Amino acid sequence: MDPAVSLTEWLARVTFADLTTEQVTARIIDEIAGWAEAQGWRVYRRAPSVVRLPPPMEHRHSVLDVACARPDGPPLAIEVDHTDRGRTAEKLRAEADAGRVALWVRWGPGPFSAPPPPVRMVTCEVSRRARLHSRMPDRPAPEHSGHIAGAIETPIPIPMEES
Repeated sequence: MDPAVSLTEWLARVTFADLTTEQVTARIIDEIAGWAEAQGWRVYRRAPSVVRLPPPMEHRHSVLDVACARPDGPPLAIEVDHTDRGRTAEKLRAEADAGRVALWVRWGPGPFSAPPPPVRMVTCEVSRRARLHSRMPDRPAPEHSGHIAGAIETPIPIPMEES
């Protein structure tokens, strides 16, 4: 199966409430690692990228949020962001040019602008409220019968005021 489609399906089941930006990013990275491990792939967090850092750190490599080694296909290079960073697009393009499948996991309220090919985008829509983010399942409220099993109906006395 196409890794972008498979990862999209995996992330569609993820829910959380009232997490900070950093916590959401960490949660999504954890989910990506779980998804890759479930496929039987080796997972590397903060893996070295083919891209070098800008001066004065040009002797060091940038890092990927997640990299996956697969016996049945080329490695995956995965970045997770809640913003549209040009540097991330450039890094993933360099990873794709080096023969890796480049996936950019974008999260937030959307809309999300498409990355330059051959970088593939996986989106994870998340709502935002007062600097906290949530992702809740889309499901209708349960139906209530109006009768609660085992409930005892007891009138509540209302005190009368004396005049």
